[in-house]
Amino acid sequence: MKLKTTILALAAAAAFGSAFIGSARANDAEAPPRLKWSFHGPFGIYDRAQIQRGFKIYREVCSTCHGLSLLAFRDLADPTGPGFSQGQVEAIAAEYKIKDGPDEKGNMFERSGRPADHFPSPFANDQAARATYNGSVPPDFSVLAKARGYERGFPWFVFDIFTQYQEHGVDYIAALLKGYEKPPAGFQLPPGSQYNKYFPAKSINMPPPLSNGQVDYTDGTPATLEQYSQDVAAFMMWAAEPKLVERKSLGFRVMIFLLAFAGLLYFTKKKVWSTVEGHA
Repeated sequence: MKLKTTILALAAAAAFGSAFIGSARANDAEAPPRLKWSFHGPFGIYDRAQIQRGFKIYREVCSTCHGLSLLAFRDLADPTGPGFSQGQVEAIAAEYKIKDGPDEKGNMFERSGRPADHFPSPFANDQAARATYNGSVPPDFSVLAKARGYERGFPWFVFDIFTQYQEHGVDYIAALLKGYEKPPAGFQLPPGSQYNKYFPAKSINMPPPLSNGQVDYTDGTPATLEQYSQDVAAFMMWAAEPKLVERKSLGFRVMIFLLAFAGLLYFTKKKVWSTVEGHA
């Protein structure tokens, strides 16, 4: 009994220690502010206009460095996402050159993209990317919004469990895009890097990619860095989880079924045991 108590005490101490260590790691970089997202919560959905604006930013700014290899052009017609028409998807795909082949002579060739094609990488291989960007490979955008995030530490992660907050990745990306500043006095910035208060190491090789007025919006939305960062982060969230709306809808129906099934089991049990109790 004493041994069991000791083991439980050590486990509790380790849990609290890891929580405080996580909190300390989160404080190495400034915590991104929480933003309001249309897709937050059990009934959240993607804002189609915002996803389309985010895709516009990706095409005009981000696609020169970052790939989107897990996404096909036809995915842009997703009605719960960008919702482009078939004609728009075909026009967008045709703007890209896809390496294909071999032909009847055994040669590779380039052709215009088709809706079934995936977005091509901006680089032939990782080595070509490293040679261009000082040894760094720009990350692919396909699942970046789910792969990135930050640690809130104890006790905040407990609240996130109960509130089902899952938007740490898009919060981080939106903050990172507008987190460039002059380094504080005494901070040693490596050559060729930029200071970003939200990046874990605070020195990042990517220069500021966005600025006010850089991308023209045709729907009257303010063309500001604040808006750009949220729009492209929302697009990256959709790219990482295009079936989010369907998943939430299915989850809600499953919960309704489980509640109804639990009720049926309860009343069945009452019916069966009422007969047993009557003979007792």
